[in-house]
Amino acid sequence: MASFTSYSQTPAGLGYRMPAEWENQEAVWLSWPHRKLTWPRHFRPIPGVFAKVAAIISCFEEVRINVPKALTKKAQTLVTKAGADMKQVSFYNHPTNDAWCRDHGPIFVKHKKSGKLAVTDWAFNAWGGKYPHFTQDNLIPNQIARSLRLKRFVNPMVLEGGSIDVNGEGLLLTTEACLLNKNRNPDLSRLEIEQNLKHYLGIKKVLWLGEGIVGDDTDGHVDDITRFFSKNGIITSVESNVRDVNYKALRDNREKLNDLRTLSGKPFNVVELPMPSPVRCEGKRLPATYANFLVINGAVLMPSFRQPKKDDKAAEILASCFPDREIVPIDCVELVWGRGTLHCITQQQPAS
Repeated sequence: MASFTSYSQTPAGLGYRMPAEWENQEAVWLSWPHRKLTWPRHFRPIPGVFAKVAAIISCFEEVRINVPKALTKKAQTLVTKAGADMKQVSFYNHPTNDAWCRDHGPIFVKHKKSGKLAVTDWAFNAWGGKYPHFTQDNLIPNQIARSLRLKRFVNPMVLEGGSIDVNGEGLLLTTEACLLNKNRNPDLSRLEIEQNLKHYLGIKKVLWLGEGIVGDDTDGHVDDITRFFSKNGIITSVESNVRDVNYKALRDNREKLNDLRTLSGKPFNVVELPMPSPVRCEGKRLPATYANFLVINGAVLMPSFRQPKKDDKAAEILASCFPDREIVPIDCVELVWGRGTLHCITQQQPAS
């Protein structure tokens, strides 16, 4: 199932690249929540959480929301009540199956010379077929490309936005646990997966980590553990409690980072980000992590978990990584019951 498009006709061959998240953005996309089974028995507060996130983002840049027509009025009411700048919020009649826009939304690329945007449209199979009914989610990149009148590049490889992170200058972070999982692309080798990433996202080098954190039903998305914060800077989650179930995987990934190199052959500036204390609901360990932050124009939205000392420490570390941005903690204790937080529910659209 490798892409057989000639290199000259791929985004990279035509001069496109995937910008880093901290580069200037035009908007942030969300998909309005409506699937109650994503937050079983705890759905009621979730639309309000999304409305709050949209309201905060609207203070910094545009917000664009995929929402079925039948839910648009309710979504508008909640976002307005949350205090959003409604001149900065747009609603698009793009029906979805679920709310995880990072994974089913488009991955935008930008032309190096003209600055024009395009959409890369990858296959989405609900994290290896774990959940039914993802046909509408899989149509979102095409719908957004049509609504924005953007060129669209289709790749049959399964890829979720949360499984990758880039520095905008040719480097991409991912995990073996996710991208090499046979429930995604069983017919593709590691080399073929790397080739697709290079040809469609303008990547020059793929940096591989190992396992993700417990409770993450995506098979180890990198945006829960390790992220770029600058061209040569990486922030990575660590667990100090040796008896914690995440200790070994995070320790192993931290050690792998010591061996990784930039394109010029230099080691990375690695900043450690402590994990919050375990967050559970109905006895289940949830993938609570501060690494699922979202970078927007002028701010970083950080998940917080009602743990004042640890939340404050995480905010302090993020502030050191993004000194020119405001750190905005957002309570994600209810949101994480759906197995994801701020980065998972959003997808940034770079400025053209």
